[in-house]
Amino acid sequence: YFGGYLGAFGLALVAGMVAARHHVRRDKRAWIAASGASVFAFAMIYDASLLAWTLFWIAAGMAALLPATGTFDDGWRWFQRLLLHALRSPFAPIFDTLRVVRVRRARQRSRFSLRAALPVIGLPLIGSAVIIALFAAANPVLEKLISTISIPDLTAIDIVRIMLWVLLFIMAWSLIHPRLARRIFPTFDGRGDLAIRGVSVASVRLSLIVFNLLFALQNLMDAAYLSGLVQMPSDITLAEYAHRGAYPLIATALLAGLFVIITLRPGSATAANPTIRKLVFLWIAQNIVLVGSSIVRTLDYVEAYSLTILRISALAWMVLVATGLVLICWRLIADKSASWLINANLAAGTLLVTPICFIDLGNIAAWWNVRHAKEVGGSGSALDLCYLENLGSSSLLPLISLERRNDLTPNLRVQIQATRMSVLQSLEWQMKSNWTMLGAHRLEQATRELALLPPVTFKSGHLGCGGLYVPYQATPEVANNAEARSIRDNTKSATAQQPKSPSALTAETRK
Repeated sequence: YFGGYLGAFGLALVAGMVAARHHVRRDKRAWIAASGASVFAFAMIYDASLLAWTLFWIAAGMAALLPATGTFDDGWRWFQRLLLHALRSPFAPIFDTLRVVRVRRARQRSRFSLRAALPVIGLPLIGSAVIIALFAAANPVLEKLISTISIPDLTAIDIVRIMLWVLLFIMAWSLIHPRLARRIFPTFDGRGDLAIRGVSVASVRLSLIVFNLLFALQNLMDAAYLSGLVQMPSDITLAEYAHRGAYPLIATALLAGLFVIITLRPGSATAANPTIRKLVFLWIAQNIVLVGSSIVRTLDYVEAYSLTILRISALAWMVLVATGLVLICWRLIADKSASWLINANLAAGTLLVTPICFIDLGNIAAWWNVRHAKEVGGSGSALDLCYLENLGSSSLLPLISLERRNDLTPNLRVQIQATRMSVLQSLEWQMKSNWTMLGAHRLEQATRELALLPPVTFKSGHLGCGGLYVPYQATPEVANNAEARSIRDNTKSATAQQPKSPSALTAETRK
């Protein structure tokens, strides 16, 4: 990423679109979308991320296209409009230029013709070139001036810059001069009976009875094992039980929702049957309990091992799935359309992911792992410094907090210091070209806290991020971040072939 500069560019794009297009200024819906785009642009200034960048372009594209639509309709139609808008944008300046040329050619055909003008301007141009060449031969000063005119020698960096400016121009053009898609696929309303062999009132009723029994069995097993009322089999650990069930159970809940959408559409005979409706409500309730069980499983697995960005995202996804199941149930109760269900789920998703643009999930994971590691008396797994280093600046302040503890072993302290210095060096380099508000704040806070710590010294060896001790012959005093980075790089190749120490994490804990 280009850090907060992308966010500033996004704000400038939104301001330019509003200033250049009066249709956007007069449309309240476009103002709402433009405001949302500004929020996501500020999120990129705060902490640039792919999620904020994607949401910015969705909101900005809607702000550009909304004035040309009569109503908002639904998310499926807008997905098509935005997709076609994105596919057209790289070629839009060429198409628009050709269109303008055709129009002007038609208007000025009687007034001006390049073919007719060539005989008139040809002789002056050729004659002037010959005269300038003769003057240059006779006048060394003029010859020197002409020799200074040359085609610029473009380097690879220059070419990349030109491509970047072209890309920025295309982005701005796509918002200032958009074109709405003329033909898109409509949203199927999803009402009435569906002609599928084997789907009838009797088959749906029997299916729901069987499904409810199966889900009740699974939920009872989860309640018994996860609560500790029943002891796990000797060959299965609670962590294994929690890990294996978290994601498949979410897939089961999604399939359950799809089953309800297809077989119990508003206006169908199955949806009108009172017994089937009660069985559906019971089944959806059991699905929500199943999602809750998946959340508990994931939390138990985090407690046994560690917290990662993927596991935080999985928990957020599980909450979104449970919300979707509730919305499916409400659609059946209130006789809502398929468009309503799509828009309601999109609204729930937007309310969930918008705060995430301003929350550093990696920082949350790093703080949790530092506070719950076995090395500091926590209930979690061994400290995975490799993962903390991969988190980048998100783990800097947690590492400094860990480094300030007095109950660390000497080897672990050296390993933490080396990891912290590597992360700090990466953040300092990042702030030179990819500045963000959050990164600048972290660097300032880290500088204040590190001023209270003693200087770092590597005496006789070094511990790699995997927990392996590697002898180091020299005894340098590490006075700056560059030397610390060099020591760590020199030891990584040596640690790759050595057997793992007891403190090294297994591959299973990093899934």
